[in-house]
Amino acid sequence: MVELRRQTLPVPAPARVLACGAFLKNRACLLDGDQVWWSPPHGDLDTPAACAALQAAVKALRERARGPLDAVAHDLHPDFFSTRLALECASQWALPARAVQHHHAHAAVVQAVHGLGDGPLLALALDGVGLGDDGQAWGGEVLLLRGAHCTRVAHLPPLRLPGGDVAAREPWRLAAALLQAQGRDAVARFAPQVGLPLARGVVQMLDRGVHCPPSTAAGRWFDAAAGLLGLSLRQAAEAEAAVALEQAATHWLEAHDRPALPAPSLALDKLCAELADEPDAGRGAARFHLALAQGLVQAAADATQATGATQVALVGGCFFNRLLSREVAAGLQAAGLQPLWPDPVDPGDAGLALGQAWAVALSLQED
Repeated sequence: MVELRRQTLPVPAPARVLACGAFLKNRACLLDGDQVWWSPPHGDLDTPAACAALQAAVKALRERARGPLDAVAHDLHPDFFSTRLALECASQWALPARAVQHHHAHAAVVQAVHGLGDGPLLALALDGVGLGDDGQAWGGEVLLLRGAHCTRVAHLPPLRLPGGDVAAREPWRLAAALLQAQGRDAVARFAPQVGLPLARGVVQMLDRGVHCPPSTAAGRWFDAAAGLLGLSLRQAAEAEAAVALEQAATHWLEAHDRPALPAPSLALDKLCAELADEPDAGRGAARFHLALAQGLVQAAADATQATGATQVALVGGCFFNRLLSREVAAGLQAAGLQPLWPDPVDPGDAGLALGQAWAVALSLQED
């Protein structure tokens, strides 16, 4: 038997929607009036057991509904098991299936838990990856939401990932990509740690543009900074490099005055290139965190002038980082903006299904 958990929202949803969630840290949910019914966590959908658990949860959620469903929601990525399951169920149940872009869904969680109306809401959506509207990998986004509509306002610079998904597990590759883009010798820098043939091979991939997809993901910028500072060359676990970077920055800031920073900007390329010559890893980690926070705050302030939005959602797995969260929230408040969190929902992918369901419910209402 699938154990479901209930959450109450401040305002009822305009439609009854079942959402199948993300690929990583999957949970599904049913949005039914002011009630959200959550499935148990299923983990990443890369095992038969996790996929079977999601199928059972979707069945249990449908049976929990107090009336007919209006739609099934899913991620924009067509290859996720959760997407395929949503399409299959929608077909069987003669319902519309609607895709919601990954970071839009993250931001829509804040709309749901705070009972926001159709007014403008800015969102800083920072995570490791999510398929964007342009078919590229996103994850460092400034978004504007108005009801069911979501617009990309700004983003972190794209960072090339030599080797694709392998680069997410080996931060030195991202560091090499940054150095190579700055015209610096990445082979000489990393050959002593990873071996000359591998270092040369990665740089050749970058030179030729072969298997080096771009990504704006904040998680990959954290990895690159950790690689440049020598804090992590290869990750044994998810977010290991980012955690090492946060710990180094936190410890350094506890013992030192705040370091000098460039003018606030989302363009982290130059700052990160400087980290390659930073003798103090803690200072470099602190500069990275503070510069990223200031750039995000400035981007939100700029968007406020253009849109009139004064509330800013802080969503995505990167906001598990306490130092970044504290700095961004304080900066927004100093700029006269109100930071909003998705509490009590997980800011990462485990809470994504609620945003999928809410965005689709709003779109059905507008239709």
